[in-house]
Amino acid sequence: MSTRRDKNSFWRAESTWQRAQRVPDCLPLRIERFTGVRSEIRALFEQADDSPDQIDGYIDTGEVLVARRKGELVGHVQFVCSGVCCEIKSIAVLGSFQRQGIGTSLVRSALQCAILGGCTQLVVSTATADIGNLRFYQRMGFRMDRVERDVFTTDRGYPVLEANGIPVRDRVWFSIDITRG
Repeated sequence: MSTRRDKNSFWRAESTWQRAQRVPDCLPLRIERFTGVRSEIRALFEQADDSPDQIDGYIDTGEVLVARRKGELVGHVQFVCSGVCCEIKSIAVLGSFQRQGIGTSLVRSALQCAILGGCTQLVVSTATADIGNLRFYQRMGFRMDRVERDVFTTDRGYPVLEANGIPVRDRVWFSIDITRG
């Protein structure tokens, strides 16, 4: 018996929250591969990551999908696949377009690309202090794997930050197994 997930089952198994977050039909969203020069969309990468040094190290890797509404670029997701694992490196949606299902659509699109590429797991990381992201990824079906301490440090190019009154220091890794139903 195969444990491989039906490629469409992820989209059929929407939660009530996910259905409520879908982009309204009156405001069509188009997600497409970005083929331009990535420096043109660097502002989106900077929205997702506070270290210019770190962005410089990964901006040109992997694939990038962008979300457009009425032709306007409103978000992106960058993912890097290696073997059977695919990592979301960067994802951002412009502030005025957040909480409209665009991030969900971007993650689902990256997940679909990972499945079609033969990957069995999609991973993503975020700051442990970013409560909104922790909630978002868990609602998408991701599970916490591990915490890396002292990732967001000045020697890695990060400013001293806090989010939700919590110092930004550590990173949590999430994964979703895309081979099980």
